[in-house]
Amino acid sequence: MVKTSPSPLMVAIEAAAARLAEDPAGAGQAAAAILARAPEDPRALLIAASSRRRLGDPRGALAILRPLAARFPGAAHTQYELGASLADLGEGAAAAAALRRATALNRDLAEAWRALGDLLFAQGEARGADAAFAEHARSLITDPALRPAAEAVYAGRLGEAESMLRGQVNRRPNDVAPLQMLASVFNRQGRHADAEVLLARCLELEPGDDGVRYRLAEALFQQQKAAPAIAHVERLLETTPKDPAYRNLLAACLGLIGDDVRLGTIYEGLLADYPDQPKVWLNYAHALRAVGRRDEAIAAFRRCIALDPDMGDAYWGLANLKVAVFSAADVAAMAAALARPNLAADDRLHLCYALGKALEDAGDDAGAFDRYAAGARLRRAEGGYDADETTGRMRRSKALFTREFFEARREAGSGSTAPIFIVGLPRAGSTLIEQILASHSDVEGTMELPDIGLIARRLGMDYPEALAGLDAAAMGALGEDYLATTAVHRKLGRPKFIDKMPNNFQHIGLIRLILPNARVIDARRHPMASGFSAFKQHFAQGQSFSYDLTDLGRYYRDYVELMEHFDAVLPGRIHRVIYEDMVDDTEAEVRRLLDYCGLPFEAACLRFYENNRAVRTVSSEQVRRPIFREGLDQWRRFEDQLAPLKAALGPSLGGWRDR
Repeated sequence: MVKTSPSPLMVAIEAAAARLAEDPAGAGQAAAAILARAPEDPRALLIAASSRRRLGDPRGALAILRPLAARFPGAAHTQYELGASLADLGEGAAAAAALRRATALNRDLAEAWRALGDLLFAQGEARGADAAFAEHARSLITDPALRPAAEAVYAGRLGEAESMLRGQVNRRPNDVAPLQMLASVFNRQGRHADAEVLLARCLELEPGDDGVRYRLAEALFQQQKAAPAIAHVERLLETTPKDPAYRNLLAACLGLIGDDVRLGTIYEGLLADYPDQPKVWLNYAHALRAVGRRDEAIAAFRRCIALDPDMGDAYWGLANLKVAVFSAADVAAMAAALARPNLAADDRLHLCYALGKALEDAGDDAGAFDRYAAGARLRRAEGGYDADETTGRMRRSKALFTREFFEARREAGSGSTAPIFIVGLPRAGSTLIEQILASHSDVEGTMELPDIGLIARRLGMDYPEALAGLDAAAMGALGEDYLATTAVHRKLGRPKFIDKMPNNFQHIGLIRLILPNARVIDARRHPMASGFSAFKQHFAQGQSFSYDLTDLGRYYRDYVELMEHFDAVLPGRIHRVIYEDMVDDTEAEVRRLLDYCGLPFEAACLRFYENNRAVRTVSSEQVRRPIFREGLDQWRRFEDQLAPLKAALGPSLGGWRDR
């Protein structure tokens, strides 16, 4: 077969099309020259229209596109340009219709999916926008070898996709596309550290790829690595300062380090640009709650619900204020939403917990527990917790961390006296202790910091045994590393600061080795009270043991057994605060607490509720009030339903104050 050369007209059209992205004016001029010879050529007309839109003349583009679309209703690119031009003119409904036609005609038209996602986001249609952005990501995969994996990812078959992509990565270790797709799978599976490794490699290979940089920042944020995430997002914003995704991620990162002024400014700017976007209102509401602007937070959550009545996270945000804010109409609306079979899984999860809180406030204990249990089942189905693994790690820690082990390493670690760790079970009074200490002029409250856990993870799969192989210099370096990475949270210049990550009780041995002069406070509460309070709480991340009553009881027993061990091998090094004692005799307990921390008594610590610092845990509103007793025995209303917890607690329930 004889190959024919393309016609001069086709060569000119292809050349004009190639110039559109970088030189729309030049492309328009080239299209005009073509149209002078072939006035009805649809390809040249489309280039001319696209040129006008890109140069800020959407009305001029529409003058060409409307008759062109009428002539060629099955042309996907024409529908895309029509939709993009209509969007530029603020004709949202017509624009969405045209963009949907474009994607229906050509599912792989990436730019149409991106334009549709941006339009729906601006219109406040969060779920539609997310779906469009997911299709955009899928359509960018043009490599035939990767398309099956892309389809599997889009369909939610993550295990299948991972298997296919691992094979591609092994064959193409320096190819960004399979590495990036595998990282996407890891992120969807919650394996953010694994995703970070792959995305960092992608950025080494393609340092100018903004998509990779953004996804790396997301993976870092998910691990609460705020400082490096912020550096990446700020670099992205240098070239695209108005991008809503970049701005929203930056605000979330700033929340991790407590930069509330800048965070608020970003959300206010986003709301000015996207006043009908419920997710922005949701994030703004959470930020307002953290800084104690309760009435404004309630209004923002309400605005979110008005824009998206099924937004379960907004109802849960109201519930997390821990005050009765739900009306009968709210209860009816939540129940109606939960009755819909097509409700998104994340909304269902949050609505279960929110409705449970509303029913508990209304005195419907049976209904409340049913909703809490339904939410817990949904969360537990996501997997990720192994009670036997927790018990095994506790026993390995006891075997390693003997008195002789610590004695042999008494000269190791950083000499800093700055850190104060508050450990224990969540919902056991740690936020109250933090608020009391943070009201002292020498102490700064921060938040639940991930840094100790990240150090433990860096030590590898054989942690904690790996600590036995570290020399004094290495342990000192780890202590200094902790102080360096947590410095971003210290803004007041005070000599001491608080890290209240409750799960750090599992790492007391590590803390003692790398920061031997740190104070450790064990926040303890009646195991049934703290267990029930944790069970009915949906945590944003972590605490996966809390979604099953038997797991909760076992976790408490492991915690108590490990704390008893450290009391024996490190006598006097851990200070225990019983929540009930703090309620009964606040001043005496506060004085004991300050003495342990080496701090003089200050009356402000008794007026902790006057401290206007930001509080990002679910107890934020409770610690802005004087100590109250009404929640102490709330669990007794649910004692029958909590039988599995009581059974799992076993002997640890008896004499719990002394254990």
